[in-house]
Amino acid sequence: MTTITKTLQATFAPPTAHKQSKLNDLLETYRDGLQEAFDAGASTMSSVSDIVTPYELPYQAKAALCNYVPKLRKTYNAKKLDDEHPIRLTNQAAKFDHSEERDYEFTWWVPRPGRGTNFWIPLRINPEQEDLWHDLVSEDAKAGEIRLQKHRKNWVLHVTVEYPVEEPATDGDATHIGLDIGETALITGCALKDGSPTDPFVCSGSRAKHLRKEMHTTLKRLQERDASEWRIDDRFAHYQNALTDIVEKASRQAVEYAKQYENSVLVMEDLTYIRERLDYGKYMNRRLHSWAFARLQGRIEDKATEAGIPVEYVNPAYTSQTCHS
Repeated sequence: MTTITKTLQATFAPPTAHKQSKLNDLLETYRDGLQEAFDAGASTMSSVSDIVTPYELPYQAKAALCNYVPKLRKTYNAKKLDDEHPIRLTNQAAKFDHSEERDYEFTWWVPRPGRGTNFWIPLRINPEQEDLWHDLVSEDAKAGEIRLQKHRKNWVLHVTVEYPVEEPATDGDATHIGLDIGETALITGCALKDGSPTDPFVCSGSRAKHLRKEMHTTLKRLQERDASEWRIDDRFAHYQNALTDIVEKASRQAVEYAKQYENSVLVMEDLTYIRERLDYGKYMNRRLHSWAFARLQGRIEDKATEAGIPVEYVNPAYTSQTCHS
């Protein structure tokens, strides 16, 4: 048996105005606390705790900040904060419920500061991840970090889970296949045979790059013209659906590439904190921060797991030295 770490994703069902207000307050307060701790150069858990303790935040968020902020400069060499930081929560906030009698069967107990302030929120889950959501409710899968992000009017929840699986059997030496997720080249893959890179695979990112640029321009113009919310949401959904289609096709191509090798093992960079590492100026940061690196990696991992292909993650540092081109 081996343990696999995976990120589950769910979107909130449209919250009431009252719950929306509570969520917005939570996000704003969290980012204020994060910014103050970062600006103060807090480098230890205790120094972060001194700063964030007065903030009206649930203890799960304060604990996550105490663990996260010291890493920003030490580990991730962050020069400044991304404006769109999600709320991070420890796994103590992993309280979920399930009932087939509800329209949205899964719900999350949203943590709030103080007694009696928490509330349930219905979740729209990815149907392909339903079994793991059941495992999370029954505690057969262990929850890790929780992240809550706001995209326009939608709230997206990411839950890291660990669960045991049968270790894939290999009949001989493994063929490691490195996959690099990028922008101009959406996926660059290369198999390592006898210590040498061979038969590279490249999936172009030009279409996704064009769509994201067009989406940013279109939404900005609609907002400047005070277009109706339904019109803006409609265009946003159009672009998101198109990008999702690209992600699905690209991830399928990557796994098909891996299938042609015996005992293949997919290897990808751990991009969990890529946004903290990026600082190429306002324009480039917006472009790179808007690209769903984790979503593409997640779909590759899903499809590889279904095909019985192991997936490993490595630290990005120095990985380009093996195949610099």
